[in-house]
Amino acid sequence: MVAVVAAIGLLAACSDKAAPAAAAAPQAPEVGVITVQAASQQLTAELPGRTNAFMIAEIRPQANGIVEKRLFTEGASVKAGQALYQLDDRPARATVNSAEAALAKAKATAQTARSNAARNSELVKIDAISRQVFDDSQALVAQTASDVAVAQAALDNARINLQYTRISSPISGKVSTSAVTPGALVTANQATALTTVVQLDPMYVDFTQSSTEMLQLQRDLKAGRFQRLEGDQIPVRIRLDDGTEYSHEAKLKFSGVIVSPTTGTVTLRAQVPNPEGVLMPNMYVQALLPTAVAPDALLVPQQSVVRDLTGKPTVFVVTAEDKVQRRALQLDRAVGSQWLVGSGLKSGERVVVDGFQRVKDGDKVRVAEVDLKAQAERVRSPGRAPGQAAAPAAAQ
Repeated sequence: MVAVVAAIGLLAACSDKAAPAAAAAPQAPEVGVITVQAASQQLTAELPGRTNAFMIAEIRPQANGIVEKRLFTEGASVKAGQALYQLDDRPARATVNSAEAALAKAKATAQTARSNAARNSELVKIDAISRQVFDDSQALVAQTASDVAVAQAALDNARINLQYTRISSPISGKVSTSAVTPGALVTANQATALTTVVQLDPMYVDFTQSSTEMLQLQRDLKAGRFQRLEGDQIPVRIRLDDGTEYSHEAKLKFSGVIVSPTTGTVTLRAQVPNPEGVLMPNMYVQALLPTAVAPDALLVPQQSVVRDLTGKPTVFVVTAEDKVQRRALQLDRAVGSQWLVGSGLKSGERVVVDGFQRVKDGDKVRVAEVDLKAQAERVRSPGRAPGQAAAPAAAQ
């Protein structure tokens, strides 16, 4: 009996100790939240494009001849008017000499005709010559003057052809490889270019925008959701193919007025400085084109948006009672790593960005504010050990 009583007392003592632990309620999970605030946000369209040279000159001969010299280094910079090729100019010089002699002969004949006409004008006054002789001498003066003009034109043409034997660059830029070598025969206005000179500073960036996007933007501007950007030349940022942003800012110069029947896009053109020669023709780039300003934009991180079973975007919002509520959103567009919210949220509401996998609709939670900028800085920090996760910044 004593042993039974002792056992019962021991079990009672254990039950008394376990009761408080069983009665304790489970702790509410902690979630990281941000408070969304309406702010002015510039909207930017990321459009694909390619670079094009500012000017391209295909060098072709304008006279027949044999190439004597190549006067440039392939790939070097050349100036406007700089000689690129020298053709055999002996036939052209001979033509110039012949034209000069013909002009001198015509001038001498014209001088003789003028002298005879002057004498005849005095003799006809005293009837020393007939009127017919006087008229013939005056006509000869006009004829010899026209012969001088023809000879002068022939000389000018011969000198032009002589200049064509020295082929020059019409623009400044980079010269490409040569298609001919000394000794090659070239002909005037041939189809094959001898070389090409490309002006690379500044450069053009041609990019395309969907006509559907342009129409939607016009509707948003008309409805007052966005504000139109003012200014004649809209600044355009250029992102290179490797993801880095080009150091110089472009200016929008042209917006197309015709939609392509095959792609349904409109071509736009920007002009960008290229003093270092980083950009080359036909490079693939992205143009970051400012399109409008949203005066009261609400932005949420993309990491906070989840899709329901129907594919609709939703977020978890923490109410004033610290309870989680699932909220359906209407998203407008991506702005960097965030979504621009069309509807579904109000300024000042708290959106869960961390820990929403551990909660469900209606759960009571503990809230910790998250500083996404500081978190991103820690992730990019070079001092962080490899593999070490960046802890969220929480402020109570």
